[in-house]
Amino acid sequence: MEDGQRPGVAVVLDRDPSSPAPRCPHGPTLLFAKIVRGKEEGRRFYACSACRERRDCNFFQWEDEKVSEARLSAREIYNQRHQPLLSHRDNVERYKEYVALPQSERRFCRECQLLLLPSEWGRHLDHQVLSDVSVAHLKRPSQLLIPLENKKTNAQYLFTERSCQFLLDLITTLGFKRVLCVGTPRLHEFIKFQTSQDQEIGIKSLLLDIDFRYSQFYTEEDFCHYNMFNHHFFAGEAAYEICEKFLQEDSGKDVIMVADPPFGGLVEALAFSFKKLIAMWRQTSGADPADNNLPILWIFPYFFESRILEFFPNFSMLDYQVDYDNHALYKHGKTGRKQSPVRIFTDISPRLIVLPVEEGYRFCSICQRYVSSDNQHCEICDSCTSKDGRRWTHCSLCKKCVKPSWIHCSVCGRCALPSHSCKNTDAGSETGCFICGATDHKRATCPNLHVVRRIHQGGKKSRQKKKKKKLVDVNATKMTSGKKMRSAV
Repeated sequence: MEDGQRPGVAVVLDRDPSSPAPRCPHGPTLLFAKIVRGKEEGRRFYACSACRERRDCNFFQWEDEKVSEARLSAREIYNQRHQPLLSHRDNVERYKEYVALPQSERRFCRECQLLLLPSEWGRHLDHQVLSDVSVAHLKRPSQLLIPLENKKTNAQYLFTERSCQFLLDLITTLGFKRVLCVGTPRLHEFIKFQTSQDQEIGIKSLLLDIDFRYSQFYTEEDFCHYNMFNHHFFAGEAAYEICEKFLQEDSGKDVIMVADPPFGGLVEALAFSFKKLIAMWRQTSGADPADNNLPILWIFPYFFESRILEFFPNFSMLDYQVDYDNHALYKHGKTGRKQSPVRIFTDISPRLIVLPVEEGYRFCSICQRYVSSDNQHCEICDSCTSKDGRRWTHCSLCKKCVKPSWIHCSVCGRCALPSHSCKNTDAGSETGCFICGATDHKRATCPNLHVVRRIHQGGKKSRQKKKKKKLVDVNATKMTSGKKMRSAV
């Protein structure tokens, strides 16, 4: 394939809702389409919503594939076998029995990642087991559990104490009383721990996470097994109602959502699920129609800004650097390109969010928001333009500020790294639009998107016509052959 014909695979979120998606162990699958410069090529297919790699979940099915009853039955059995052996309710009962034990009899298997009751010790004799598990351990389960670090599936990079404290201080200052923690187990436990230490904090938290191991430590009112890529509650309607009740409590007031998705996840799918949670919150009978925005803190790398703004144009990006305990690169306090690229995207007005001055943030009176110390206000752009924490420079030819390591390329007509390859700009970069190849937008906001949809619909009808025509031709051939054979006889 030539350079100008790079393919892309896009998730199809506007599919026919009357036709339910097939399921894998991670819930309903997503529909994908292969896009090549202006048209859909090949058949659409279903694949796992949570796993980007086939080795993690090998589900695959063509959209128009006819699946036999035997295969559907086998798939259902497979999905059931890949669910946790114990239910959330079972784990809650086990936890009650576990905490009633004296500390000397509380054990945790590091290999199986399980709280062990005395009757189960014998099955873990050859495993690495932690003894004398204290109440403090149980209140901080993220320090017991080994983080799942598949960046495209689980990516449990856990907030540092600094980031947790900042988020809790922000939530408290803004007056929120309930926090929906989507994929943020460290923040969830931090809130619960701090609330238990200081009753004046008075903040409730509900964790939605795909890691079922947390069901060992939290009740069904505190944790829901949830896939944020397809808005799937594994426990079904009961868990859905718990989340709905949490969001709609007190007429939907004083609640905020904090989400920290895997950085390798599909922004389109995440945005789709977050909008479902927003719709769940809006259903409250006491909600003010004029105030239809659920306050959200979406934590994601700064270089996804344009993608997030495609789906949430009212969001803005804060300069605050979020850092993680178990990630070598995402650390606050480093300089240059080694700084953490993770930021907070929110629909809360930036002027209401105070960033810690002692960490080098300052208030820009012109932009009316806090920015990092090196994020200098550009008089030409009339904005504090830096995204990555370094001081950016204004390019008069590009008419915008760019990274300090970039230079203006006369061949490309834009700023880029000195080591960039000019030939890539002729066909559009790999990170550009799948449909037209432009680098200033993605497929979801491409002005030619309606053309692709028309082409797909036309192609679908055309394929159906071809199938019917082929079937008619085959039947006609059979009839003709039959007549010839009878004539010969």
